[in-house]
Amino acid sequence: MRNQDYFRNKKITVIGLARSGLACANLLFDLGAKVSVTDSGKGPQIQRNARLLKSVKIERELGRHTPEFIKDRDFLVISPGVPDTALPVVWAQKSGIPVISEIEVGWLLCPAKVIAITGSSGKTTVTTLIGKILKAAGYKAFVCGNIGNPFTGEVKKMRPGDFAVLEISSFQLEKIITFKPKIAVITNISKNHLDRYPGMPDYILAKKRISLNQDKTDYLVLNGEDKELIKMAGSSRARVKFFKAGSNLNPNQSAVLAVGSILGLPKDICLKVFKDFKGLEHRMEEVATIRGVRFVNDSKATTVESTAWALRNIHSPVILIAGGKDKGVDYRSLLAVARGKVKEVILIGEARKKIKGAFKGRLILSESAALPEAVNLAFSKAAPGDCVLMSPMCSSFDMFSDFEHRGRVFKQTVKRLNKPKAK
Repeated sequence: MRNQDYFRNKKITVIGLARSGLACANLLFDLGAKVSVTDSGKGPQIQRNARLLKSVKIERELGRHTPEFIKDRDFLVISPGVPDTALPVVWAQKSGIPVISEIEVGWLLCPAKVIAITGSSGKTTVTTLIGKILKAAGYKAFVCGNIGNPFTGEVKKMRPGDFAVLEISSFQLEKIITFKPKIAVITNISKNHLDRYPGMPDYILAKKRISLNQDKTDYLVLNGEDKELIKMAGSSRARVKFFKAGSNLNPNQSAVLAVGSILGLPKDICLKVFKDFKGLEHRMEEVATIRGVRFVNDSKATTVESTAWALRNIHSPVILIAGGKDKGVDYRSLLAVARGKVKEVILIGEARKKIKGAFKGRLILSESAALPEAVNLAFSKAAPGDCVLMSPMCSSFDMFSDFEHRGRVFKQTVKRLNKPKAK
């Protein structure tokens, strides 16, 4: 790793003890930093992560934040879900203490070439496929960031000549300082996370930060059919390469092919990877067909655009399970795709009242208090040949720890439907 001595004896507080906070705290401790961790939550997962901290010397507070955990720190490391309004961030800003992201810590240490991918949708697929084409071409690639393991959980394994392929959210980009990917990819920009950002310009600005420190030695790969990204290209110091969907390639594949061409990878390797790719868990994942009813897990769909894409690619009547934590978007844009395709929508989570207001009088609607109840209700309403699609359009944090947890609950419930009843 690079710059290892930079963290030695530094007093650092990590804000948030989810996956990235845990990985970052343990890495900083190994590097000789004086580490403390604070998290306002104290649920089962946070408690488990607290037990996974490497040493009792890592101070911790759970269920609250206190000024003592911020005072006299050299800097704070913030987890992606922590907003600027959180008390530790406010206290740090008042005291002039720098606040950086976990991605920035990983970057300072990373000896590998970094390819970073962001966007409103498609970034997980693009990140996964870039990792696969690199491995198919004989390179060692670490796929991490907002997918799989955190960046700081993998960086110790990296060597010069390797690749770090990072999926990065707008939240993670908010607190970068020197982060400078060799290749940055923005898949698209659509309304998203407007529960966190005052408006679209702020959200776009956060995404744009992926290219903040790039120069003419770097590449910025952009969707050539996205008006916001076309405008963004003019202000970039990096070499810009556009991609567009082709007759035989979808936008995700086209983005990956653009990255492959920059790296000089043979096109036939990329095309073979696309052909062999079976898709991602929790993204249009086939779960089961029970008594003629098909069940599809699309828990990764946290935007209206992702759910619209799912509906366009299902060629049968759909009973849609949707809802979760609202991200400040307009759900009415789904109606054009849903009419004539969606037999009924079963709503769950905090956003169900807002979605109900958007769809009322235009689609048949039901509500459920929990996802398992929604799955059972959907099955009772479905006919052979129908598809029960769980594609929420919302984040998962009102009811689940993450979209993967939500997807697992859906799959577990579907599998129970297929079990014979005890006599």
